[in-house]
Amino acid sequence: MSRSLRATLGKLPIVVLWPRSSLSSRETGLSGKMPKADRRAQLLDVAHRIVRQQGTDALTLGTLADQAGVSKPITYNHFETRSGLLVALYDEIMDRQTKALADAIKDTGQKLDQISRVLAAAYMDCYTSIGPEWHAIGAALKGSAEMDSYQRRMIEGHVAFFSRVLSPLTDLPDETVHRRCVGIIGAAEALSDALVRGQTSRDHAASDLDDLIVSWLRR
Repeated sequence: MSRSLRATLGKLPIVVLWPRSSLSSRETGLSGKMPKADRRAQLLDVAHRIVRQQGTDALTLGTLADQAGVSKPITYNHFETRSGLLVALYDEIMDRQTKALADAIKDTGQKLDQISRVLAAAYMDCYTSIGPEWHAIGAALKGSAEMDSYQRRMIEGHVAFFSRVLSPLTDLPDETVHRRCVGIIGAAEALSDALVRGQTSRDHAASDLDDLIVSWLRR
């Protein structure tokens, strides 16, 4: 090689060609651009998987970014904090559960025992379909006053839903129905927790909840 050619090559920038397989999806752009709503849904799906497989302690915005194949700023942009991510997960599960309960009673007869049976079964079916991460996320939400307050509002939403559905089916005053629905939801949460822990079956949990609803609301 001539001296002039060596001098010319020495001035050129060095380009390192990494094997394609060694690049992450973040670097190659394999994760691609998504509409914000689709990206949020994808991140929540990955977060559910992390909680299911590794528990809530493993769920951080950094871990979520790594497993979703996106940069950390994307997860921070969607959820801001770990608490915000947990709230978003819990919110999504609550929305799913409320919709499932509403759909379940849509074509059901308007008698207390009919509605009660369907509500109790649908409530437990929600937990079997969602898995143990529901209670794991709920437990993680008890870490601060802000998250405690949020969880209470979500439970109050369930109480309000049950009260609204069940009040027309009983002669009890609305105030009494609402108060008893507080106890019914508390029992439903305890039964569903036992269900996901394998301490009872879906049929037994649904039957016990059904019996409780009917006995507390029938005069």
